[in-house]
Amino acid sequence: MHEPDWPALPPLPTMGVGSYAAPGWFVAARRLMREGALGAADVDELMEDATRIVVADQIEAGVDVVTDGELGRQRFVFEMYDRIRGLERIAPARRLGVPGYDMAPHFTAVAPLTAPEGLGVVEEYLTLKRLAPGRVLKVALPGPLTFAAAVESGERTAPEIVDDMVALVGAELSGLAAAGADYVQIDEPSLPAPPHGLGLDEAAALVNRVLAGRPGRRAVHVCFGNNAGRPFADRRLDRLMSAMERLDCDQLVLEFANREMAEVELLGRLAARFDVAAGVVDVKSFHLETAEDVARRIRRCLEHAPVERLAVTADCGFSALPRGLARAKMQAMVAGARLVRAEL
Repeated sequence: MHEPDWPALPPLPTMGVGSYAAPGWFVAARRLMREGALGAADVDELMEDATRIVVADQIEAGVDVVTDGELGRQRFVFEMYDRIRGLERIAPARRLGVPGYDMAPHFTAVAPLTAPEGLGVVEEYLTLKRLAPGRVLKVALPGPLTFAAAVESGERTAPEIVDDMVALVGAELSGLAAAGADYVQIDEPSLPAPPHGLGLDEAAALVNRVLAGRPGRRAVHVCFGNNAGRPFADRRLDRLMSAMERLDCDQLVLEFANREMAEVELLGRLAARFDVAAGVVDVKSFHLETAEDVARRIRRCLEHAPVERLAVTADCGFSALPRGLARAKMQAMVAGARLVRAEL
């Protein structure tokens, strides 16, 4: 795959996975928005100001690859369903107690699933491009498995739901390419637990349907869930190797820190086929790593993967953390990468 014409990146380039922690004032303003207290111009201003903060936090920390923070999506995907026609919302059976996956949006497919105005990611990318000129930019969007996982059969069968989601994500990727996005990432926390009875290899084939032949740099983020900082799938990477090695992409984005670097030796096998962005910051814990903690994890990765194949990232998006902690963890991530660069 042709590498994009980017500014030179240093060894061990740093990046977030995609989502970022929302500023407190943004959370408060979103409540007003849901209550109908804001007009369309107010909402546009709110989203742009919040995205400016996200970009500034990354630039000030020294992150090499910048994302927009996905603040308009709520946990990277939930509010994107509002753009999809043909869905009927299912009321959650549990509303009390700790937040969990059983409280997340779920739907029944009552008609063919379409998004006449797109999924909104193209507009997010154009805003990021305007706010972060001259930077290497990455844009992430949920993959077809993750979209399909929240949709139950109704008037559409499971295979039809999956096909619809493949078409929607593929159309958004085409729009991103037309807008100039040259580094795209498919987020698939549902690959380790495929929906609708799919096997792992079948699930990988569906991801390939949206990625095959796409221009630019193509990444796939495989994780085990991060709703309110909690996973939902069996967290063994070895059982996913066959499926991951089938992926038609340039880079894998994987979590290691919250698993105490378990199975890091698999990087050797994966780096023979892919670049790998290794998660060395735990976003599912309130423990704040030091720069040396991060550097130690990076050194572990370099025991198995060559430096030219390795990027440095967090385990998952920062959206389930308070902003102050997310910013401190991001700063530690950059500082740790710089320590190891100085040793190379």
